[in-house]
Amino acid sequence: MATSREARTTARDATTRGGVIAFGRSAALAPFSSRAQRELLFSLIGVIVSVVGLATIGLVVFPGTAVSAMRGGAILALSFLVLVGSGAARRLGAAGRRLASRLLAEQVPEPPPLRLGRRRSDRVRTRLSDPNGWRALAYLVLKLPLGQLELYAASYWVGFIGLTYPFWWRLFRNHPPGVELSPVGFITPFGWIRAGTFAGAILVFGVSAAMVLAAPWVTRAVVSVDRWLIRVLLGPGKLAIRIRALEETRARAVEDSAATLRRIERDLHDGTQSQLATLAMKLGQAKEKLEHRSELPYDPTGALELVDDAHRQAKETLVELRDIARGIHPPVLDLGLDTALATLVARSAVAATLRFDVPTRPTQAIETIGYFSAAELLANVTKHSHASNAIVEATTNERHLLVRVTDDGIGGARLGKGSGLRGLEDRVRAVDGRLSIVSPPGGPTVVTVDLPLRG
Repeated sequence: MATSREARTTARDATTRGGVIAFGRSAALAPFSSRAQRELLFSLIGVIVSVVGLATIGLVVFPGTAVSAMRGGAILALSFLVLVGSGAARRLGAAGRRLASRLLAEQVPEPPPLRLGRRRSDRVRTRLSDPNGWRALAYLVLKLPLGQLELYAASYWVGFIGLTYPFWWRLFRNHPPGVELSPVGFITPFGWIRAGTFAGAILVFGVSAAMVLAAPWVTRAVVSVDRWLIRVLLGPGKLAIRIRALEETRARAVEDSAATLRRIERDLHDGTQSQLATLAMKLGQAKEKLEHRSELPYDPTGALELVDDAHRQAKETLVELRDIARGIHPPVLDLGLDTALATLVARSAVAATLRFDVPTRPTQAIETIGYFSAAELLANVTKHSHASNAIVEATTNERHLLVRVTDDGIGGARLGKGSGLRGLEDRVRAVDGRLSIVSPPGGPTVVTVDLPLRG
């Protein structure tokens, strides 16, 4: 027993030492990583942009402020109008997105292009009313103080110079006894250090080592603020993203509807129509066998056989038509979503239970999408999950209908080709709904469809 406890303690200590060693190695190599170098380069470019911007504002505004602060403010406001009205703010914002994409791997979608008129006045008016141009200008203005923070972050990298102090000290500070030399200064983010002796050089070395180790993390913290500003101010904006998503969803919904109509047309043409044609032909043959003046001999027995075949085929055609109609709108939905889901659960190949709590009935379109969502998810459970039990839940959350299917299968469900979830997501998003999937390896899988009650 004691031996087992000692073995566990030894293993735990070894794991702790291994973790500390791995952390130390990662911290020591972080300043030399390509990510740290790219973020440093991004910060240095930000410093240059900040210095150039502040210098430009000083040159433009100072002649006005020399007369009055109001005149200087008017000049600055006019400069902002020129930047937005000429489209320069948008172009500078595009340059910022490209820089973030190359150095930070930050992929920010472009704002939608402007529809400019032919006349210059119309183009200027359109640009001045463009919210993306003003947001790009806001980023440029905020970049000025942010550049100072990036300069502060870049100052940590000066520690690489301080690491050399003990190595050249003996060479260049070699002097006869009794000669007193001026101390050598070293700048840190917290002020100057003056080294007048070799012990002072060792102190500079220690401070520089701490600066180098902290440099990538300080730089990353400052750059993360810039990342956030780029995403918020240089992207298309929430409204534009929402409009674009709705346009893409609508296009996919239209394509899906067209594909559904083509499928129904193909099913009717290849299946039902041919069966009805055969049915009419058999009834015609039976009629000829029963007519005394027909070219065929009078044959009641043969006619009865043809009528039996026609009757059997008519019933098969009715079943096929019912299946096609059910794919358009399940008749059971006319009785309510609770009855439709109960019927769906009862027919499930996997043992399933229903939990229904929807006091407010959704619109017909939402009920249809909710029903087909549950049907698709139960079909996925049967095909892919290897589950033995499933739970179908329908509840309301404020103004939303939640349809959730949970199974105890193997998990691993995700959006992708072949799962049917991609088409289901398009159908849900078409009415401003959401699809969420939680399916860790080994299960359980929980798929939730969030639909507006009045979509």
